[in-house]
Amino acid sequence: VYGLPELFASQIPGQSLIANPGCYTSASILGLAPFLAGGWIRPQGIIIDAKSGVSGAGRTPKLNTLYSECNESMSAYSVGNKHRHLPEIEQVLTTATGQPVEAIFTPHLAPMDRGIIATIYAPLAKPATDAELLAAARTFYAGKPFVRVVDHLPTTKDSAHTNFCDITVRTARGQAIILSCLDNLIKGAAGVAVQNFNLICGFPETTALL
Repeated sequence: VYGLPELFASQIPGQSLIANPGCYTSASILGLAPFLAGGWIRPQGIIIDAKSGVSGAGRTPKLNTLYSECNESMSAYSVGNKHRHLPEIEQVLTTATGQPVEAIFTPHLAPMDRGIIATIYAPLAKPATDAELLAAARTFYAGKPFVRVVDHLPTTKDSAHTNFCDITVRTARGQAIILSCLDNLIKGAAGVAVQNFNLICGFPETTALL
């Protein structure tokens, strides 16, 4: 079972094996899911531009993650849909929404310790205002304690050291512009694992996380 509780919570209790989602994957899927499910955006032509803190590259020493190399510099990597998280993003969204989702995904390394901000561009499937899309996202995530749909433009500091994912959306020139922020080490890794553990064991989903 894919361990993203905001979409698959009903399938998780009692399972003995859960696939925890990746960090970029969580930010991208949580940002896109309400608008795909509601038919607000088209499933093709999606562009995901995501930036991650250096901890997203892991603990293995690498030249490009040394402080003197990455400080005061930003860089793209796995350009050309070569990042391993893209097939995961497309597959999960296709499964969850019943639509063949296709995206272009470009990750970037940002000079910060932790955090992910994904700026996602998706063509609107029908006319929509900012208020309508925000309302749709709030309805979709009603009762989901770790997704905050916000009116302001979220920053990585807002969700740092928490299990929250902050989402907002704007519209311009026939596109939905979705912002999705989370802590790659918590909501993007250890925190969602605890969330899944809680659901498997029948504990409140927020145990040890709030």
